[in-house]
Amino acid sequence: MKHILICGAKGVGKSTLIRRLCMDANAPIYGYCTKMLSTADADGLFPIYIHPARQTEAERTYGSANLIGRCDICIRDVYTNVFNTLGAEYITAAKPGGYIIMDELGFMEKDAEKFKRAVFNALDGNIPIIAAVKARYDVDFLNRIRAHEKAQLYTITPENRDALYAEILGIITR
Repeated sequence: MKHILICGAKGVGKSTLIRRLCMDANAPIYGYCTKMLSTADADGLFPIYIHPARQTEAERTYGSANLIGRCDICIRDVYTNVFNTLGAEYITAAKPGGYIIMDELGFMEKDAEKFKRAVFNALDGNIPIIAAVKARYDVDFLNRIRAHEKAQLYTITPENRDALYAEILGIITR
């Protein structure tokens, strides 16, 4: 089975599709998910956190240890050290028989070398991956992921997201 990469415009449903697939995968879930809070901090920036993919919303914590960045339209703070520690750890903890979730791969981690090595080692490996990949084509890291020989790219749109769910579910439950 090829690794599954889901690409599409912002807000089209990449993360929702991955959550639905995880609920129906009937296998252990490893990897990570990211979450941007809808409330700005004191500086007017929106914090973005990383969590183990298997955690429910109720189990998640939000603090400096898992803060990967803060953003608004023009300003971004990126905490590369969190990608290189927690992010890499969530990926490398995966065991055979499960799935590695990477939700999402984007431009913020482009300078996180340990994290990027973990991503490419996982892509080279045999534990199936389901990943959301930001639709940015000006970032070499993302272009290399999309072009990986062991990956299959699926483009999600509002029109195809239910059919895409059924198609990918059929692949992962074989």
